[in-house]
Amino acid sequence: MNHWWRRLALSMGAVFALVVVYAWLYRAGMAAFEGETKTFAQALQVVIESLTTAGFGGDASWDSTTMNLFVVAMNLTGVLLVFLALPLLVVPLFQQALQDRPPESTDLTDHVVICGYSPRSDVLADELEAANIPYVFVDDDPELVVGLTNDGTEAIHGELDQEETLRAANADEARSLVTDVDDETNAVVILTARELSSALTIVSVVEDEDVASYHRYAGADETVRPRRVLGQSLATKATTTLSSELRDTIELSEDLEVTELLVQDDSDLVGRTVAESGIRDRMGITVIGAWFNGEFVPVPGPDHRIDGNTILLVAGRRDDLTELKARTVSTLEHRPERVIVGGYGVVGRTAVETLASNGVSTTVVDLADEPGVDITGSITDEDVLEAAGTDEARSVLLTVNDDATTIYATLVLKQVSPDIEIIARANETENIPKLYRAGAEYVLSLSTVTGRMLASVLIEDEEILTPETQFELVRTTAPQIAGKSLGEIDLRARTGCTVVAVERDSELLTDLGPAFVVREDDVLIVAGDDEAINRFVALAC
Repeated sequence: MNHWWRRLALSMGAVFALVVVYAWLYRAGMAAFEGETKTFAQALQVVIESLTTAGFGGDASWDSTTMNLFVVAMNLTGVLLVFLALPLLVVPLFQQALQDRPPESTDLTDHVVICGYSPRSDVLADELEAANIPYVFVDDDPELVVGLTNDGTEAIHGELDQEETLRAANADEARSLVTDVDDETNAVVILTARELSSALTIVSVVEDEDVASYHRYAGADETVRPRRVLGQSLATKATTTLSSELRDTIELSEDLEVTELLVQDDSDLVGRTVAESGIRDRMGITVIGAWFNGEFVPVPGPDHRIDGNTILLVAGRRDDLTELKARTVSTLEHRPERVIVGGYGVVGRTAVETLASNGVSTTVVDLADEPGVDITGSITDEDVLEAAGTDEARSVLLTVNDDATTIYATLVLKQVSPDIEIIARANETENIPKLYRAGAEYVLSLSTVTGRMLASVLIEDEEILTPETQFELVRTTAPQIAGKSLGEIDLRARTGCTVVAVERDSELLTDLGPAFVVREDDVLIVAGDDEAINRFVALAC
């Protein structure tokens, strides 16, 4: 029973008790002052008529002053109850009813319509807010829409495949529409939106890449496949940690590349501070940031100590980065280059394909017995892990579509095989720190990849160069800070970002000191984590 029904029940109980007491007093008063005997039913009739001020069908006059005053008191009580009921019960109930009814339209224009809400939508919403682009969620779950609205998020309720719903979302006046439900629903939404507007930019999130062509045929301008990109990225990270060879870098020029490097437990960097490692002073590499146990620290100071599973975000010449990469790998005897893949959905299959193309053997574990699965069972089962040969594997890729299972599997793996490297998929960004605390070495979320890929399509003045990594590297103009020096702006302190390079007059400038002044037509290449980049975009763009 909710709050209002409980209040209503208590109020009705109090009124009932008042009626019973008045009826008893009325019987006693009539016997004592009027010399008449009344049944309880007769007394009850008079009390109700008095409280409701509906007139009298029974007693209409009394000889004693006491009884007249008593009846007047009952009349006043009835009036008082009416005035109390309005503010305490009736009005709040109407207000609650209106609040609980989900909105079904929006007044936004030049906005982004997002069909379907899920936790992975939050990253996209953060990107749009930072770029000052309005958006509205459309969902067929009324309780979800009410919750979003109460949290201050623009959202409306309606059936996603109905034209009137998209009209209510002002899709014909929107800058673009994103549909991220499932492949079949997305196709229907695309057809409906295209009937509504031929000029609307429609972007579809595709789960099964085989249906991407169907979505384009239905009218989608862009299709993004974050699950495939996520699978490739996780597999690439596994192959990168297996080798001392430098891979998976973002090349900005011949003399500048950006990458993230996982420091393994037995690397010679473990236990050293940033200053003692010589990364900056001796190797000439810029440390843009680092993840210590899943927490991003922008531009770590010289006293920050590197430990096992620290992830360094660095920029420099390829030769120098290659040297640093060789120092991040384990100095112990090399373990077999075999990877266990837990989960054989879209992400898992893509990871297996990517690993195979790099010559890495795999053992696939999944609940379903289907072609491509080597061992049927749960990745959280110790007997299954033993059968998969965790003692003889270098890494485990956890690609299951459930964060709770992934977290639990990480805990089990660290008990069964403490030295094995765990590279994990997360669906929601809020679960990334939990996976690091559980023991994962590297975590990337579907929300992050999806949000960045969509933002790269939707935000015209911002190009995201790294949708598939933990860090975000963007190429963007910065009109709000034009004419100011980097030292004056102090971006690192205010946003946690680092300006890695600036494109000016077809030239890439990388020697950027505090005195460097940003021009209006400059294109900045900025690195940091997602929150830091969003702060930078809100400040400078």
